[in-house]
Order: sequence, then structure tokens, then C-alpha cells
Amino acid sequence: MTEDDAPLLDVRDLRIGFHQDGRRIEAVRGVSFSVPRGQTVALVGESGSGKSVTALSTVQLLGDSAELSGSVTWRGQQMLGASEARLRQVRGNDISFIFQEPMTSLNPLHTLERQLSESLALHQGLRGAAARARIIELLTRVGIREPESRLQDYPHQLSGGQRQRVMIAMALANGPELLIADEPTTALDVTIQAQIMDLLAELKRDEGLSMLFISHDLGLVRRIADWVCVMKDGEIVEQGPAEQLFADPQHPYTRKLLAAEPKGQARPVPDGAEVLVETRDLKVWFPIKRGFLRRVVGHIKAVNGASVVVRQGETLGIVGESGSGKTTLALAIMRLIESDGPILYLGQDIGGWKARQLRRLRRDMQIVFQDPFGSLSPRMTIEQIIAEGLGVHGVEPGRNRREMVAEIMAEVGLDPAMMHRYPHEFSGGQRQRIAIARAMILRPRVVVLDEPTSALDMTVQVQIVDLLRGLQERYGLAFLFISHDLRVIRAMAHQIMVMRAGEVVEQGSTAQVFDAPATDYTAALMRAAFQDRAGQPVP
Repeated sequence: MTEDDAPLLDVRDLRIGFHQDGRRIEAVRGVSFSVPRGQTVALVGESGSGKSVTALSTVQLLGDSAELSGSVTWRGQQMLGASEARLRQVRGNDISFIFQEPMTSLNPLHTLERQLSESLALHQGLRGAAARARIIELLTRVGIREPESRLQDYPHQLSGGQRQRVMIAMALANGPELLIADEPTTALDVTIQAQIMDLLAELKRDEGLSMLFISHDLGLVRRIADWVCVMKDGEIVEQGPAEQLFADPQHPYTRKLLAAEPKGQARPVPDGAEVLVETRDLKVWFPIKRGFLRRVVGHIKAVNGASVVVRQGETLGIVGESGSGKTTLALAIMRLIESDGPILYLGQDIGGWKARQLRRLRRDMQIVFQDPFGSLSPRMTIEQIIAEGLGVHGVEPGRNRREMVAEIMAEVGLDPAMMHRYPHEFSGGQRQRIAIARAMILRPRVVVLDEPTSALDMTVQVQIVDLLRGLQERYGLAFLFISHDLRVIRAMAHQIMVMRAGEVVEQGSTAQVFDAPATDYTAALMRAAFQDRAGQPVP
């Protein structure tokens, strides 16, 4: 085998263990795969399967607590046990990473120019005008418009898609041969996901990059990968060419992952169902103030004339890119932010209600957030978290708090015996069930679901969708379901509202919007969600 034929990265019988509470936990058990030149290899599997740990081990980024054995070679040279000098030479130069959450990876106190220049100075000795020219070239390459004007921006001044493009620019700065992309699109809108995937494919083609792509989303993997390795509980249970694996999966777990997609459709709403929530030409405008006297010189029209009708037992799916006004609309309906225009609940205009009047409303209108870990207090037990609303609104007569918590935990698929544990002791899917239980214990009539499945594995998404459907059917709940995942929306929603830049660009039944989108923007959303890398429709 010539040097050109040999794989760039070769992993053989890799084992990774961590010591915790006096015992050794085996995170990766005998994993073997290779990344050939110019190819994209995908590691897929659910959270906790060992994907990210495997990737980080390639250049020993796991820290001192990890114990590694086996073999990891880069261009034929052993990386396990390599010197710090050798590892520094490979990290960032030969192998670069793109991580899942760019806001966490980017320093919020430094400008884009400073962050990008650090790597150039460290690895290439570029400074001053030469570094700035290279930075502008990189930002242009990854699709940042007018990069000269963005050099002094901070990460919070960029959108999610722009931040991820900056992360890709940083990864490309030193001309790596292998790009390791760890869930690079998980938190992004479907159209931005498509743009980032197209960019990665273009870079691979034009720069001759090899790629190790890590994801739990098989739709994205189908779009970009040449070879797929399926991981479960620290082991690769199946691997092979992408087309073959998707067409004829052999392992039961692979088949389970491929089948893990919300299916079916929402049960029809009965004729004559009561209208619970209605808005008419609702506006949320934020003033732009300038000058010494802070005069209003304009407005940001976050929501500009939205009319909504949601009946008992009905789900309104609200879709659109980040910044389109989806969450702002929902918060206005719940009277959590100021707005103009009537908001009717059970026929009463609640727009002018004071705090004391609104307290009665809070029990009927609840919200479940995108990030369950961020919305659950780490210092409270699950029992305290779920029962918190009961302390505000009162326990039903003749019932005690613990009994009600146990009942709702069982209803959302959690073992009541775990109510004394804390949020960090649960998986992502379990934490989302806890958040749903906290909302449902008050027996609300309207629930806002703000991206409740976007941070979850595909198999867990299916479980949460089934849970929400069951609760809706039992209690006649009205859902405002906010999501950029059109597959979940298709399975959950009766009606769909498409928003863009604060405007409602399309509204109608789920079948109508999906089968015959009326606007180019909606059609573009559908293409981004339901086409593979060859532009062919996928199921």
C-alpha cells in the first residue's frame, strides 16, 4: 500500500475508560475504523454511545482522567502516548474540530478578528496586516458577507448560523487535512442546517478535506457521508458504505435508528371544538433608541400583524428561521411580554389584565422550553421542581403534593421512586419529561412547546412526540408547537403558521402547507428538510 492509499486516520481496538466513584466506566470498547483521504466517515448513534469521546481521543483531548488503549495512528504515526510537542503540531494544523455549540466554543469577550488571529499567530506566525488579510479570506470562504465590517463584532452579535460559519473558518485557518465536525448543526434552523451541510460538502470537494462527521441525525448523515459507523454503548455495531447501509441495514439497532422518525399525523379536532386562544393582528415592536436623549428612531418589528386561532385539542405548529418571531409571538400570547392587538382567552380579551388577574391565567397556560437542563434548577430535587407550581396555585382539595407528583411522573413515563434525585442524574429525554410533568401537574388547557425536541436524539424525539400526542388526546390540550424540525411539525400539527422576519408568510392546514406550499420561502424550507445531498426527496 502506498502512502496515498493509506488512511489518514486509523483507529484500531480503541478502548476508553473513566474512573468515577471508585469504579471504572468503560465509555468506548474495542472501536475500529479508518478515515481515507478525501472521504467523509460518519459516527452515528444516540447520546452516550461514545461518538464524541472517540473523536476527542484522536488527538488526546480527553484529559488526565481518561485511560486509553489500542491504537490511533495519524498518517502512520501513533498518537496514543505521543509527546505534547507532537500533539500540538497535529492539533489545529493537521486535525481541526468544529464543535456543536459555537456560542460555548467562542470567547464572548473577544472580537472575531482576535479569536481568529490567535490560531494564525500560534501555528503560522501571521500577525498584523497579513493575519487580517487571511481572516478576511477565511470569512469570505465560509460565506460571511462583508467580512471587513464584522471583524470587530463579538459572538453575541452574530446569528447561530454565522457563529457556526466562524467556527468553520477557525477550523480551516491552518489548512487541516482532517476536519472533525461534532454535531455541527444540531441547534440550527433547517435552512441554516442545509447551508452549513452544503458548505462542508463544498469545502471537502474544493480543499480536498477528509471529514469525521458526528451526528445523531441520520438525515444529515445520509446527505454527506461516504462511510457510516453506527455506535451503541461504546461499540460499533455496524459499518459500511453509506448507500448500502441506508438501503439494507443489517443490525437491529441500525434499523431502529432509521425507523426513529415521528410518523403519522395528529388526530382530527372534533367539529365545534371550543376556541381557547385567539389573536387579531397582534404586533410586538421593540423601539430603537438613539442619541443622548434616547429618542425613538424606529422599531424592530419582531411580530407584525399575526392572527391566530387555536381550538381545544388542536396543535398550531409555528415554523420559521431563528429571529422570525416564533417565540416572541408565543410569549406575547401568554402575556409575558408587551404587545398590541387583542389577545382572547375563552373569548375574554386578556391584553389589559393586571398581574393579579393574570395569576389565574397562569395555571391554564404553561410552557415547556427547548433546553430542559437550563430550565430545571440544579439545586432542587425532581419532586420540588414538579411541585413548584402547586405552591403558587394551590393543591387540589383532598390531595397531597407528593401523591400528585408521583401520579404525573408515572403519566409522563418516569419512575416516581426517582423523585428525590436531581436533574443531572437524568438523561436529556428524561429531563424533558420532567419539564413536561412540571407543566402538566397544573392541568393546563394551553401549552406552549418551544423547540421541545431539538436537543434530543431521534429515538427520544419519537418518544416525546408520542407522549405529547397522548396527553393532548386525554386532556384536550391546545398546543402552540414552535420548531424548526419540519418532520416533528408534520407529525404533531393540525394547522401551520410560517413566519419570516416577524411576518406571517403562510398559514393553513398541515396537509395544505406541506403538499402545496404557497410561497417560495415555505417551499425552500421543505426542500432543506426533505432532500438528500443529490437533491432527491427523502422519506
